Amino acid sequence: MGIEYNLPEEFVERLHEIASMVGLEADLEPFYQSRTTSFRTHSLMGNETELISELEKEGFTLFPVNGISGAFRVNDDQRRRLTASPAVTEGRLFIQNPSSMIPPITLDPQPGEEILDLAAAPGGKTLHMAALMQNKGRIAAVESVRSRFFRLRRNLEQFGVKIADTYLKDGAQVWKVRPEHFDRVLIDAPCSGEGRFTTTDPKSFAYWSEKKIREMARKQKRLLHSAVRALKPGGLLVYCTCTFAPEENEFIVDKVLQQFGGCLRIEPIHLNLSSVTPALTSWRGRHFDRTLSQAVRIWPDEVMEGFFIALLRKVANMKEN
Repeated sequence: MGIEYNLPEEFVERLHEIASMVGLEADLEPFYQSRTTSFRTHSLMGNETELISELEKEGFTLFPVNGISGAFRVNDDQRRRLTASPAVTEGRLFIQNPSSMIPPITLDPQPGEEILDLAAAPGGKTLHMAALMQNKGRIAAVESVRSRFFRLRRNLEQFGVKIADTYLKDGAQVWKVRPEHFDRVLIDAPCSGEGRFTTTDPKSFAYWSEKKIREMARKQKRLLHSAVRALKPGGLLVYCTCTFAPEENEFIVDKVLQQFGGCLRIEPIHLNLSSVTPALTSWRGRHFDRTLSQAVRIWPDEVMEGFFIALLRKVANMKEN
């Protein structure tokens, strides 16, 4: 009989509190089971129709992921065979949770644009953006952790990305080199990872604490500040995390809205998913900018991991703040 691991009690209490604020009953079941294996077809390395036909001939049963074009999932008993398939090793599909596919789709980078990808490793979202851009334009992919940086470079090479320049650099300093330069910015911020907690992998929550949340929030503030300053007037920015903690989500976005006054505007996000709620407008006595309700929270289920996504538009030149 295997050992049963329990989620941290304080995390569970916080999750119930957050869920109740958006009219939900917190469902803990997804944390006690493995999520199905999902993937995205990678158009830079092959044709989607041909890839799907190939996989079906090899005996894979594919289920389209509702609301996300090009995303599919397979049954758990086919995961190992899928990860070893030629389609993966040849870079024609990328195994990824569907929640992680939504930020690039939300940002909607266009061919020929200049994109900044902060905290880019391991590169799944960079690959996705390059595909959306048809390998035309430029992506500046920034990563500060050396081991993750080299994994990022390997993935970009394997999956045929030609438009990405990689930088082993602290993303919080990028704006000083390229102020108001990029058409769009994606910041998938390092976080406490609550949306990926699973009792089948106790390491996923072994180091969780409110102290960890505060530590991540300090990094996130610096990165989002840099992202905003590096964005062109009129440009779009996606800030996202895979955590539930308001201190890492609404607090961070509300801070830049206050800091830069009328220079930023929250844009609405429309997702055709059942597990989506608006972001919070308050938390434990702290009230946020009411437009934060246009940001979204994705709640975990048997397919999706937990995620927070905010879309911001820079509507004016930066003031000195």
